[in-house]
Amino acid sequence: MKLRKVSAAAAAALVLSLTATACGGDDDKDSGSGSGDGGTIKVGIKYDQPGLGLKEPGDKFSGFDVDVATYVAKELGYEPDQIEFVETKSADRENALARGDVKFITATYSITDERKEKVDFAGPYLLAHQDLLIKADSDISKGTDLNGKKLCSVVGSTSAQNVQKEIAPKAQLQEYSSYSECIANLQSGAVDAVTTDDSILAGFAAQDQYKGQFKLAGLKLSNENYGVGVKKGDTATVDKINAALEKMVKDGAWDQAVKDNFGPAGYQNEKAPKIGVIVS
Repeated sequence: MKLRKVSAAAAAALVLSLTATACGGDDDKDSGSGSGDGGTIKVGIKYDQPGLGLKEPGDKFSGFDVDVATYVAKELGYEPDQIEFVETKSADRENALARGDVKFITATYSITDERKEKVDFAGPYLLAHQDLLIKADSDISKGTDLNGKKLCSVVGSTSAQNVQKEIAPKAQLQEYSSYSECIANLQSGAVDAVTTDDSILAGFAAQDQYKGQFKLAGLKLSNENYGVGVKKGDTATVDKINAALEKMVKDGAWDQAVKDNFGPAGYQNEKAPKIGVIVS
């Protein structure tokens, strides 16, 4: 990971910017400065991914991404009741950061060269892999076993298409508008497997109504390095978040968050990745 040096002029400009913000009344609330004086910090997450980012009844939030965000915000100086979680769908993540809608994003946000042109990333904080979710008693053990079987993913996803193209050309692709529909159809037997990131699949399988019914095939079809998205150029926040992530791993909170959110599907998680190390 290459660290950019800040010039004296840039540092002076930053000081002036912070001073102006401090004098701006309500504009200080979402600065993420860690003042702990009653301000809030806005954090982008997914609302519809159990085990990662889920909005529950009563405006409660749960999931690994939520746990990471809460820990990071704490290190920035914010208590849980000072965090405002904002839904950031995949297509709007870069825009949400550019507009300043959120201070940072933890939302299964894979670090890619294309995205790094638009935003900065802290982390990675989780290494996930594309995989298959199958029934607990399924005999599917490799990708080619999907030939002639029904494979489910969401509309517009490349995951199922990649499986069909690379390892199981005779797989019958079934597409739905959400992974919730895919999982329900897997439970009913209407499809034989669901494919996307293993962390997402494990999160769905960990829901109470599905515990013990599914398992991951463990194929590791791709590497997905989840990072914390930050507005382009905000290297100070990137550095603070990286320090928070390192602390989270060191004090055991990272391991506990994995166990709390992914356990029931037999999720064999990778060790916590090293900051700045991207697995290709």
